[in-house]
Amino acid sequence: MKAIRMHAAGGPEVMRLDEASAPTPKAGEALVKVDAAGLNYIDVYFRTGLYKAEYPLTLGLEAGGTVTAVGPNVSEVKVGDKVAYTGVPGAYAEYAAVPAARLVVLPAGVSTKQGAAAMLQGMTAHYLACTTYPLKKGDACLVHAAAGGVGLLLCQIAKMRGARVIGTVSTDEKAKLAREAGADEVIIYTRQDFEAEVKRLTDGKGLQVVYDAVGKTTWDKSLNSLAPRGLIALYGQSSGPIGQIDPQILNTKGSLFLTRPSLNHHIASREELQARAGDVLGWIRDGKLRLRTEFEFPLKDAPEAHRALEGRRTTGKVLLIP
Repeated sequence: MKAIRMHAAGGPEVMRLDEASAPTPKAGEALVKVDAAGLNYIDVYFRTGLYKAEYPLTLGLEAGGTVTAVGPNVSEVKVGDKVAYTGVPGAYAEYAAVPAARLVVLPAGVSTKQGAAAMLQGMTAHYLACTTYPLKKGDACLVHAAAGGVGLLLCQIAKMRGARVIGTVSTDEKAKLAREAGADEVIIYTRQDFEAEVKRLTDGKGLQVVYDAVGKTTWDKSLNSLAPRGLIALYGQSSGPIGQIDPQILNTKGSLFLTRPSLNHHIASREELQARAGDVLGWIRDGKLRLRTEFEFPLKDAPEAHRALEGRRTTGKVLLIP
């Protein structure tokens, strides 16, 4: 089979299309023929070495496809099932051996491409809006990168829960997408100071929660945008790590709360995985949650897909097609 592998950390050029042996599913595993792999910013973190890994490394933590074989002691799926998964390395390939307990069978009406696009980013948006800070009517939230993969889904789920949604984006085109996803107000941060705009839009009261995947360049202003006892959920760092912080700053800015969550801790059990995925995939099936998946690259063009993602030339979900 063909797979994108890297033998050292670096720029997009370290990824190359290699011939590799198709895996054989062990006990508790299923072999999935990958129809689409999801590209996520965490892939960039692994590629650059920000997150450590052993080499050679096949990137990719998310895919949708069809079960073609199962190992011993597998009861969760059967050959022929259309499935999706996240949190298992090796998705940038034609086939992947995946623990069956990590696979979710897709509901009728949801394609494998939609499954690949929904698992990591959809369940991330789900836990942020439903668990990390469970939004309710009357709350106001700030969604950074509101036209990105998580951002567009988070705006929609936040609106489902009755919150007022303020998004930040870099261009007018992205502002339009954020509004279509439910953002009540959109701040174009390349032209406007988002901290000042948040204070204006909230009459100086601030926000209950900021969902921030940007990190270094937004950190200070995100804190300043919160109401007393507000919460910042720092779930990514696309602009770089924020570095060390003095907890006293949370006190001086209003007894604020800070959390650095990740999806793995919110789908640790199969029961929680199925519950979150069931919500997200059910909303997609019912037309309540819309995916934006117009950015598709052949698997061999994974380096160009990374360049497009890092260059902020994409919106919504980016898929790699073997």
